[in-house]
Amino acid sequence: MMKASIKKNIVSIAVLVGGLLLLNVLGNYFYKRFDLTQDKRFTLSAEAKEIVDYVDSPIIVDVFLKGNFPPEFRRLQSETEQLLEEFSAYNSNIKFDFINPTEKGNEAFQSQFEKFGLTPAQVSVTESGKQSTELVYPWALAHHDGKTVKIPLLKNQLGATSEERVNSSLQNLQYAFADGFKKLATQKSKKIAVLKGNGEYDDRYIADFFATLREYYFIAPFTLDSVATNPEKTLDALNGFDLIVAAQPTEPFSDAEKYVLDQFIMNGGKSLWLMDATQMQMDTISGNMFAFGKDLNLNDFFFKYGIRINPNLVKDVYSAPIVLASGDEREAQYNRYPWFFSPLSSSANNHPIVSNIEAVKFDYASAIDTLPNNIKKTVLLSTSPISKIVGLPFPIDFDVEIPKNLQVVNEGPNPNEYNAGEIPLAVLLEGQFTSAFKNRVKPLKLNVKNIDDGKPSKMVVISDGDIIKNQLQGNRPLELGFDKMTNQFYGNKEFLLNTVNYLLDDSGLINIRTRQIAVPFLDPQKTVEPRSKWQTLNLLLPLGLLALFGIAFNFYRKRRYTR
Repeated sequence: MMKASIKKNIVSIAVLVGGLLLLNVLGNYFYKRFDLTQDKRFTLSAEAKEIVDYVDSPIIVDVFLKGNFPPEFRRLQSETEQLLEEFSAYNSNIKFDFINPTEKGNEAFQSQFEKFGLTPAQVSVTESGKQSTELVYPWALAHHDGKTVKIPLLKNQLGATSEERVNSSLQNLQYAFADGFKKLATQKSKKIAVLKGNGEYDDRYIADFFATLREYYFIAPFTLDSVATNPEKTLDALNGFDLIVAAQPTEPFSDAEKYVLDQFIMNGGKSLWLMDATQMQMDTISGNMFAFGKDLNLNDFFFKYGIRINPNLVKDVYSAPIVLASGDEREAQYNRYPWFFSPLSSSANNHPIVSNIEAVKFDYASAIDTLPNNIKKTVLLSTSPISKIVGLPFPIDFDVEIPKNLQVVNEGPNPNEYNAGEIPLAVLLEGQFTSAFKNRVKPLKLNVKNIDDGKPSKMVVISDGDIIKNQLQGNRPLELGFDKMTNQFYGNKEFLLNTVNYLLDDSGLINIRTRQIAVPFLDPQKTVEPRSKWQTLNLLLPLGLLALFGIAFNFYRKRRYTR
């Protein structure tokens, strides 16, 4: 009886070992990972897989999320590692390593931090009622064929706690790595023309945005000066581009220039217009600034396409602050004041261009009207409901607009004045455009056939050119969206990048970024109060269960083997 039982156990063990060996052998031929999360956050999207398919040689990823972190950053570390494992499982050419940059022996990475501008994030750690500050480097560097790109793992977010920033960053994680791999592994194909010659921004004020775009697309300046002498050659050269960008023109366009631009659009060319309908001038007598209307000779051009940029200014209670100095030079104090001429637009629209981005900062923007025609129009960004429109000319008087009496500031604006509702500031137009010169005398004659009803195209019109303008530190351009006076980051750069991606039908990255995942965090208030109870439970419960198992197992042995 005893021998039969032993023989039966040996057979069972042999079958189990054999089954495990067979399963291991089959695993070498059939590999499958299972994502059991509710939102499938570790499942690579079709767009991400398409990008990774181009990787045919090793990409080495150095991730600097290693060390003693607060809980929310340990979550970011863990999910970053699991996502990279998913990328590596899909394409074995992707290899990664986690590095502690503050650990002894890793001093060499400090030079890379300076070279690529990898700034640490300061996070507050609260433990046992004590608060301290830790430095975290939420960055990764990806290396491929002698090229290196930086990958941000932590999103900047206005007024957000560390947990909220990490939660938003987890939403953005797959996008961040897919974006980095795309820069390294795919070849540029689309071409962007930056219009020059009509008083557009100097290169240093748009350097950061176009330096970023250059990682994805070919960028070249384009002037319309030769329209007067050789319009066919100018149009032919312009048609070689996929997108034109007009960044804050200040000088009027001639009818001939408009006609060439119109025919570019009729041929299916995409366009991004960042326009100011106002200009600031100083009154030489009073010394005050006044806002006047500005005519760029484009009103009929946009009117035909279905929009109108009005010569006025919008004021919005939800706005960015302005920093002003008070007192003598040596004893000057810098204070923040609400500045209603700088609307912050954070659209609730679910369009891929504006979904899940930080608020976009405008300066002296104008209202946009949408007009009825066959073009589909989508308002991407608008003011808050608490806004108003002021006509021109309008005096810009800081003493009037910024009351120094704090009591007046705290009372807020008169709600009866700020009742204009949501005012469009950025509009997307899609469809088959009709020529602005249809049934009109053409300003010049082209040897090529004139097109009155165009091919399907897209354009985005923004009623403020300043949203593309980066600030300067000396002569060095700062990152677009960063305000050095308030040390705040705004969503201007991400909005414009998404806009260009969408206009060029490069929507893969946008689709990755707009994926929604739900990452639950513990309520710190609820976890601190019963802290001792849970610590005791975590300590005693496993020991109690182990003791019960030991007693039960001992009782079972006695019952079975005692004769």
